[in-house]
Amino acid sequence: QVQLVESGGGSVQAGGSLRLSCEASGRTFSFYAMGWFRQAPGKDRECVAGIRWSDETTRYADSVKDRFTISRDNAKDTVYLHMNTLRPEDTAVYYCAATSAIRTYATWFKGSPNYDYRGQGTQVTVSS
Repeated sequence: QVQLVESGGGSVQAGGSLRLSCEASGRTFSFYAMGWFRQAPGKDRECVAGIRWSDETTRYADSVKDRFTISRDNAKDTVYLHMNTLRPEDTAVYYCAATSAIRTYATWFKGSPNYDYRGQGTQVTVSS
């Protein structure tokens, strides 16, 4: 069984920064990738960042490139999302996600991204 537990959400003014954490437990050795999704009310789910477990190759959605950074602490099986220069449009529930399948990871930066495991979510609110 896999558990993903997020922390670090909150409220911040535009231009500010937040760091989200996601601690994974269970069969993490089976992961192909972990990442962060977000969903705002009335909007589709979007993958904003992913990191490949084997070599830590990262990938970002265009909407957050150069502002967000995903990183991993191997010893803690924890993935972080460092969010800088936050904008009101970044307001959403952010979910940590993981997949064990290359094919599933391939959907992350296309429409209708899927995942195998997901955390409970943490709210990020950016005010103007």
